[in-house]
Amino acid sequence: MNRPLRRLSLVVAFLFFALFASTTWVQFIRAGQLNAMPGNSRQLYAEFGRERGAILVAGGAAIAASVPSGDQYEKLRTYAAGPLYAPVTGYYSLRYGTSGIERSENDLLAGSSDELFYRNLSSLLTGEKPSGASVELTIRPKVQQAAWDALDGRKGAVVALDPATGDVLAMVSSPSYDPNTLASHDGDTEAQAWDALNADEDDPLVNRATSTLYPPGSTFKVITAAAALESGDYTADTLLKGPQELPLPQTSNTLKNDEGTACGPNDQVSLADALRISCNTAFGDLGLTLGADALQEQAEKFGFGQSLSIPTTVATSRYPTGDDVAGPLLAYSAIGQGSDVATPLQVAMISAAVANDGVVMRPNLIANVRDADAQVVEQPSPEELGRAVSSETAGTLRDMMELVVSSGTGSRAQIEGATVGGKTGTAQHGAGLPPYAWFTSFAQRGDRQVAVAVVIEDGGSTESAYGGRLSAPVAKTVMEAALDG
Repeated sequence: MNRPLRRLSLVVAFLFFALFASTTWVQFIRAGQLNAMPGNSRQLYAEFGRERGAILVAGGAAIAASVPSGDQYEKLRTYAAGPLYAPVTGYYSLRYGTSGIERSENDLLAGSSDELFYRNLSSLLTGEKPSGASVELTIRPKVQQAAWDALDGRKGAVVALDPATGDVLAMVSSPSYDPNTLASHDGDTEAQAWDALNADEDDPLVNRATSTLYPPGSTFKVITAAAALESGDYTADTLLKGPQELPLPQTSNTLKNDEGTACGPNDQVSLADALRISCNTAFGDLGLTLGADALQEQAEKFGFGQSLSIPTTVATSRYPTGDDVAGPLLAYSAIGQGSDVATPLQVAMISAAVANDGVVMRPNLIANVRDADAQVVEQPSPEELGRAVSSETAGTLRDMMELVVSSGTGSRAQIEGATVGGKTGTAQHGAGLPPYAWFTSFAQRGDRQVAVAVVIEDGGSTESAYGGRLSAPVAKTVMEAALDG
């Protein structure tokens, strides 16, 4: 072979090698990256064409399912109850991705989870598309509907828990939205719905039950009372200072009672009565005596400061530290004001722990996960987060919270034939702004238990926003639905 032919063969060999290398790079090394590119229409077709698993509520009714779409995507995600469950299910959108359970359980719903590998192996061998698993929630439809109806369109949230297991029986956030508008395969329809939802000042896309941090107001007094009882220096009958106004350290300001009067004769009130009538000055003084460390430790035992996933992400409730509880601020933190913040889920966990003999259970939304053949893939077991208070203290707190309902600020939550305990709250969150109305509670009838937290935003005037007037009746309705089965 002469020299020109040898050179030409080397050039051709190099070109073949370059072609082989580039093909290998694209088809194997960069395959995953290219598949994941947002503009890859083939990937979108494959993703939306899968037999995505349904999301079910307790009892098996589907609240999210995939149906034939008649277009290139093959499947359309639909939401049977629309706004009722939207904060829980979230949305599954061609343009805007996922949220809620659709996001946290996406691999299982889409059939791409490693847990489904062997179950989908036959599909891979035959070239069929893998089938997603169905996710059944712990939500009970009757309780969810009762919470939605009782909230009646007002801004706020309701959470109902099973104290013994941590199962979420209801989770309502209002205002809500219709996820069907975001699941449309029409880009203009999706974009218009998305822009309208994001422009809405009421934030309908936000799940207020788990993502919004509110000042807990006087519902936090349950934690302050727990810290006092756990110290061993107080009982339900211990007399506290309960003047009309409480002088605060390092300032000329005072802490006042909402009613403008002292909480008892000779400016004294028992711990039990202070909770029953929600005496600010008594609990403010109690907080100053106990100290910030004791209140923080007790709050953390109830779940404050813990990162939670149920499996959707939950904002972390916080008890303030450092300068935020220095001097007079400590008294405000003891009554749930100042820099205290909590989600409605966390406030429900307080009552649930009291009802559960002092043990805090990890909240959970998933009852089970089943593959396309209805075989169980996952079935979470109840899990303890820890003990908030001793059994004895829990019993005392139950008695005190029952007094709140039987003869105190929470009387509108009474249920005939059931034992009900609760705590009202009216949380200030800015000068001149209407306060938030809170109620946290538990109820038991026979072997059925439930714990409920309700928050209603901007309830009106300070007087009308008392948690006992607005939120306690909502909690009563939800508890009745849970106890009735």
